Amino acid sequence: MILDPLRTLPGVIAAAVVGPDGLALESHGDGGDGMAAELAALRTQLDRTGRRLGAGEVTRIAFTSERVEVVAVTTGDFILGAAMTRGTDTRTAQQTLARVALDLNLPRPETT
Repeated sequence: MILDPLRTLPGVIAAAVVGPDGLALESHGDGGDGMAAELAALRTQLDRTGRRLGAGEVTRIAFTSERVEVVAVTTGDFILGAAMTRGTDTRTAQQTLARVALDLNLPRPETT
């Protein structure tokens, strides 16, 4: 349901919405659950690096491997990501992820 807009994009082989506990709220495709867990771990590491550098919160993640390109955006404590066939133009997926993140009505972290 949340990921429906990504399912029809060319090149998308997996997608996931990850909660603050690192578990997939929703996943799509082969490797979606695994990608969810790894995105959560990656975000934890990048947030720590950002804090040490004084760079602030990570809002977008993108990387390329031998076979796939991964793009992800954050909204509060949640991460939305898509793995795409390498060489696929990721701009549409990035725009779709950002739009879905804005449309989500996910709980926001409490501020104290």
